[in-house]
Amino acid sequence: MQRQIPRLPFEQLIDQIDGFDTIIDVRAPAEFAEDHIPGAINLPVLSDTERAEVGTLYKQVNPFTARKRGAQITALNISRHLETLNQQPKDWSPLVYCWRGGQRSGAMALVFNEIGWPVTLIQGGYKAYRRHVIEGLSRICQRLNYRVLTGPTGSGKTQLLRQMAERGIQVLDLEGLANHRGSLLGSEPDSPQPSQKYFESCLYHALCAFDPAKPVWIESESSKIGELHIPKELFRQLMQSDGFRVDCALEKRANWLLEDYRHLCQHPENTRQLIERLAFRHPRTQVDAWLACVDRGDWRTLSESLLVHHYDPAYAQSQKRLQVTANCELESPGYLSETVFKHLMDAT
Repeated sequence: MQRQIPRLPFEQLIDQIDGFDTIIDVRAPAEFAEDHIPGAINLPVLSDTERAEVGTLYKQVNPFTARKRGAQITALNISRHLETLNQQPKDWSPLVYCWRGGQRSGAMALVFNEIGWPVTLIQGGYKAYRRHVIEGLSRICQRLNYRVLTGPTGSGKTQLLRQMAERGIQVLDLEGLANHRGSLLGSEPDSPQPSQKYFESCLYHALCAFDPAKPVWIESESSKIGELHIPKELFRQLMQSDGFRVDCALEKRANWLLEDYRHLCQHPENTRQLIERLAFRHPRTQVDAWLACVDRGDWRTLSESLLVHHYDPAYAQSQKRLQVTANCELESPGYLSETVFKHLMDAT
């Protein structure tokens, strides 16, 4: 007797999702690009244009004609995908989903099941998963105990946290998830930010991996990282958590920024455009002075001036809303000495 294909709610799958060999999102590439379960691969049964074609037939002709055309295209695409999956063993266990857990994922799962692969479907598909993420984010943000690492720009907070993670400390790397360094000049070169939805998906899965009995260290941020919004409940928790402040001499921080933002020196025209966007916050004379530094390649002066006139005042203002309980002076930006590490651990 042929095995029944299980359809399970994501709430039931979240704790066992690592037990599947492959998570397959069969939606169109544009849907996948906007958001998907982290770690999933995209094997679309309808491309973006094919999905639009079937949708047009459904609305302008009739559902029966649309289903026939959709079945033809789906069969061809599944056949092509099977060529890439041909080496999978008999016990290969895929988890498959589409938009609502209906026809597209059902078609793929039916073929897998007939072959003999133990396939599972997400009940309700992506829509159910997205609802789970939205509801789960608020709950899990409240369950965790945070320690906020704060300090002026150029003190190397991200690098400190990464070194802490290497030592087994729980660290939430918001800037890594957002693919942005958190300031106007902080975009990563040739690497766009994810969508808001995918950022939230990655954030939710990262939070689920933490042990609630241990503190989670996180860098202080504004409510936005680049174009992405930090979920309100998480931001509220951060504002109420104990903060640990690190600092380093201005000259050392300016030198650090020259290395950390080297790509800005390599593309002066892009840097000029970014600095122009600071005009809403600073006098025109100040913006022109920064642009003059760019024009003559005086990156060291620009780095220190941005710290003195832009970043440090903004940091001082942000400190008023944080609950800073301890301070530490760094020998150099981003250097996690044993003394600093012990100081951090004592703070927990």
